[in-house]
Amino acid sequence: QWYQRRVRGLSSALREVRIVLCQYSAASAGAREFVSQNYVNLKTENPTTPILVRECSDVHPMLYARFAYGREKSSSIADLESSDILERLKSMDETSLQESSNS
Repeated sequence: QWYQRRVRGLSSALREVRIVLCQYSAASAGAREFVSQNYVNLKTENPTTPILVRECSDVHPMLYARFAYGREKSSSIADLESSDILERLKSMDETSLQESSNS
């Protein structure tokens, strides 16, 4: 399927992914869709990377990416489509790789 091909490519620099979302809010609709469409394939392609989904009532949906040495990036995913969330994750990962190569 279309989303299975797009999940590949996360770097080994990525140590953990956390998705925080609300089970009911409209702002978290894309995050819920992202989890239901991509979690299994994301985990299959990245078996050693913890991928955590945290559901909380009335929480602002956020995406967190943790890297080596405790570095962490976060991004709001409120009102984003599932495909936009995947691109945001890849962007956070690529930005981290660029920053570590410049150090």
